[in-house]
Amino acid sequence: MLRILSRPTKQVFFRPSFNLLRTMSTTEREQQVIENLNKVRKEVEELKGNNTARLVAVSKYMPAEDIEYAAKTGQTHFGENYVQELVEKSKKLPSSIDWHFIGHLQSNKCKAVAGIPNLFLVETIDGIKKADALNKACTSVGRQDRLKVYVQVNTSGEEAKSGVPASDALEVCKHIKENCPALELYGLMTIGMKDRDATHNPDFEKIVELRADIKSKLELDVFEASFGMSSDFKEALLDGSNNVRVGTAIFGGRPPKA
Repeated sequence: MLRILSRPTKQVFFRPSFNLLRTMSTTEREQQVIENLNKVRKEVEELKGNNTARLVAVSKYMPAEDIEYAAKTGQTHFGENYVQELVEKSKKLPSSIDWHFIGHLQSNKCKAVAGIPNLFLVETIDGIKKADALNKACTSVGRQDRLKVYVQVNTSGEEAKSGVPASDALEVCKHIKENCPALELYGLMTIGMKDRDATHNPDFEKIVELRADIKSKLELDVFEASFGMSSDFKEALLDGSNNVRVGTAIFGGRPPKA
């Protein structure tokens, strides 16, 4: 049955600046994180329909305490962009957290990432060489379970963005399935071009098309498409995203990287 839903109106989230965050009490900060997270979670539940979709709270630059506040609500999936920050937080925080690595992964950092026991998913495999490097790293550290990975696709064709061209996505996915036994091919990820028409986003349409095509050709039981962030996750859910990554709408403004 065709699911017809109206496009969501823009919802305003309280996004305090980093300077304001520094003046908040611990109790105020905890309430702010939880309230924003509950708003986002409600939107996800309302818009995903019958689709399987998870919310990843993007916590880069944010202190471990903020993650603990969010975890109190039952949030388990958190995303980090930088390897060293992820390694440090994974040691400090409970093993019940399901970490997502969502930043650009350098080959020389694969071993550090692979060594995180509760790493749920690496979302940024951008080629066959990177897949091979991570597969080798997982074997080297003696990782017991296969590590889930998404292949990042540059659907917009922007030179500044990482990811394989849409035309190469099937080849990379096939290579992972057939030649990387330590990895579990789990789907595709894309970051849409900024300021696209959210109601008819060609990046979203392309990744959904690729998901169906590759899932069929490689005969995969589970094959997800991850797209949608703070500014467009609602539209992404309506278009069938299985994994949305939301940071600012939950945690507010971030401090500059040191």
